[in-house]
Amino acid sequence: MTLYLVGSTDASPDPVPDDTRCRCCPGGISRSPRARRYPSDMTDAEWAVIEPVLPAPAWLAGRGGRPASHCRRDVVDGIRYLVKEGITWRALPIDFPPWPSVYYYVFTWQDSGATRQMHDELREQVRVAAGRRPEPSAAIIDSQSVRAAETVARCERGYDAGKKINGRKRHIAVDALGLLLVVLVTAGSVQDRDGGRDLLWRLRAGFRRVSLVWADGGYAGKLVIWATHTLCLGVQIVKRTDKRAGFYVLPRRWVVERTFSWITRYRRTVRDYERLPQHHETMVYWSMITIMGRRLARRRQPPAVTPAPALRIAA
Repeated sequence: MTLYLVGSTDASPDPVPDDTRCRCCPGGISRSPRARRYPSDMTDAEWAVIEPVLPAPAWLAGRGGRPASHCRRDVVDGIRYLVKEGITWRALPIDFPPWPSVYYYVFTWQDSGATRQMHDELREQVRVAAGRRPEPSAAIIDSQSVRAAETVARCERGYDAGKKINGRKRHIAVDALGLLLVVLVTAGSVQDRDGGRDLLWRLRAGFRRVSLVWADGGYAGKLVIWATHTLCLGVQIVKRTDKRAGFYVLPRRWVVERTFSWITRYRRTVRDYERLPQHHETMVYWSMITIMGRRLARRRQPPAVTPAPALRIAA
């Protein structure tokens, strides 16, 4: 008599049910007919993270109207596909809702502040999951110049002589984990000190607990004095020393550089294709929403359990 080890025939249960709850659909069950075939599509675990932070539908909040023709899960998947793949609006695949519908949601949520609110709620969840307070007490700022496409008007772009780039410049502030706090898009010709003033003003208005900011040498000088006396905000300059040659990691400054690398993994943000600076800010927010949603989904999913092999007795 011989004993053979064979795999169990029982399929392991899915940790997240397929009928994920959805507020935009009557009955509360997502009516999305799409098959998840693109890398940017949300898993059920990601949708369970993203759905609660989406703005409530008007009909559900008692403000009139009727349920939309398309499930918001398909809309969000369409937004993520556009930001990740860097396509034009009219090139959105046919299995997503029509591109005008997706376009409407993107910029309606932008104008109402819902995109920023979604981003901030996810950032607080990521910070709490990492064992930190929801609101940061320190930040790091920096800027990055990106080339502008032909859709950007001449009055909206500028030439960055240092980087030799004709386009726009995005100024960002991040927390100690590298999560985005504030983003400001200007012409590429705007100096870091000038853009940093508006950036710090937004940072102080939105995050009252922040008392210390790290920055590179491009922000040294009058900006430090202005931030101290006007905003009661300490700006510490982390300078690169001339005694060391080649590349080396600078304290604190590497955090914001890593955030820039996260953002530029999404092709829509590699260049600036947007006519308005606010639209590019929205694309940056959606890239970070995708990153944080995936990070939270991984924390919620239980580890996969390998079924124990069964014993089969053969004569």
